[in-house]
Amino acid sequence: MAEYIEINGRQIRVRPTETVSEVDQYGNFHRQPNRFTEGFGPGKNPVEKDRYILFWGKGCHWSNRASIARELLGLEDTIRIEIVDGSEETYGKPLGWEFVNSPNHINAETGAQFLSELYYNADPSYEGRATVPALVDYRTKKVVNNDYHRLTNYLETDFRPFHKKNAPDLYPEELREEIDRQNWWLFENVNNAVYRAQFAQSLQAFSDAYETFFAGLEACEKRLEKNRFLFGDYVTDSDIRLYVTLARFDVAYSRNIGPCKQRLVDYKNLWGYARDLYQIPAFYHNTYFKDFAASRKNFEEEKDYLESTYYDIVIPATDFDSIWKTPAGRETLSQDPANKFRLEED
Repeated sequence: MAEYIEINGRQIRVRPTETVSEVDQYGNFHRQPNRFTEGFGPGKNPVEKDRYILFWGKGCHWSNRASIARELLGLEDTIRIEIVDGSEETYGKPLGWEFVNSPNHINAETGAQFLSELYYNADPSYEGRATVPALVDYRTKKVVNNDYHRLTNYLETDFRPFHKKNAPDLYPEELREEIDRQNWWLFENVNNAVYRAQFAQSLQAFSDAYETFFAGLEACEKRLEKNRFLFGDYVTDSDIRLYVTLARFDVAYSRNIGPCKQRLVDYKNLWGYARDLYQIPAFYHNTYFKDFAASRKNFEEEKDYLESTYYDIVIPATDFDSIWKTPAGRETLSQDPANKFRLEED
């Protein structure tokens, strides 16, 4: 039976734990399905300005994709945005994403304090985790889409009337089937594989996920040996999906999956590729290395925290921007070296 905690007169449901509710009998982690997957357009969620707000979390690479795509496409004046954060340290039990960056932790557009409230507005019987990205219709105060598999594609296609002039064509029509296949491969072999290793509850489950993840990185390393980006000369939706995992690899994921076969910086092509993407403003504006690597000393369950030289001293003093903006020289792989994007046609 669901457990609730009263916060400021609100009944907030305690967040389910992945390692309990999403693990099978063999210890394998199976990510929960997305609840709100309807697209946008006639007969669906309307494509309008001044209607939606995107909630995302700095540490969550699933939601980081949408924040990058939104800026690349010039949708800042069409879709509002707010960064959310977890609430375990404050309330003693996990209540999920909270609007900690709003005054008094109350989101102005919806009046909610926790993202889960907007999930239950849309589906009172919802029992899963309230996840980001969450695109919320703030006129109805309901989540309308939390589908990290397709949300960037909806921004790239359905919201095209609101794209900026000369927006990048991240999802070219003639490549969509290939991009979709590549995106699913990335989900299975890279993006979600690292989480399957982190949340595994048996040695076999961990081993399978760990080997899948590093085999996936090796395959990407090989593909990028002769290609500047995954599909050649220009950035596509697939590159956003690979980048958000790479950006978290050395400073976050590596401490959760144990000794790594290699670090990102040990992969010649992947390391150069990741830096090449970081040069693009929408990528570096939405990448928060020090938050990815934040010390864990504030978590309630870690009362006996011992200072970590690396996470408490080295990370705060590290100039990630200068490291990641070091030129990668990958333009030599392109037939159009001066440009990283193919532009949309009017």
